[in-house]
Amino acid sequence: MKELFGPVEPVPAERLRAVSDGDRIELGGRDLDVLYTPGHASHHVAYLNESTGDAYVGDVAGVRIPPQDFTVAPTPPPDIDLEAWERSLNAVAEWRPQRLCLTHFGRVGDVDRQLERLRQRLRTNAERARPGDRERFLAEVEAEIEAEADAGVAERLRQAALPEQLWLGLERYWRKRA
Repeated sequence: MKELFGPVEPVPAERLRAVSDGDRIELGGRDLDVLYTPGHASHHVAYLNESTGDAYVGDVAGVRIPPQDFTVAPTPPPDIDLEAWERSLNAVAEWRPQRLCLTHFGRVGDVDRQLERLRQRLRTNAERARPGDRERFLAEVEAEIEAEADAGVAERLRQAALPEQLWLGLERYWRKRA
């Protein structure tokens, strides 16, 4: 991590605020609703700013490099839970946000379509990983990225959602389920 991001230092305790599903918090003059959204990570939450319609969803709604729509389902270990992820996507959709604010990267105005892109990619990669063939999984993911994204976007997708990490998370999920 240090090589990629510099030194990792603790956040001062007075700057931390624990939140729970259903909470409403005030942040910078804005009220945000909190939604527990496990699936990508067991500790994941999303926030909705009702006044703007923006839902800050982190990675639960996928990784996308604008201006392209191609979406990757980020499935790094250890917390991937496909059933919980589906419930989280349904809960985000029930909010009826105007826009999704993705960690990787930017705002998406076509909420229903983005959630469906993520669902499809998640299902596709989960089934690719199920047989346990790492090399086949990686080859198919790489081929899909090459087919769907131009060279610059493809490289950025690989940095934001490493194919090897996609494999490792899904492989662990299926191994735990066996």
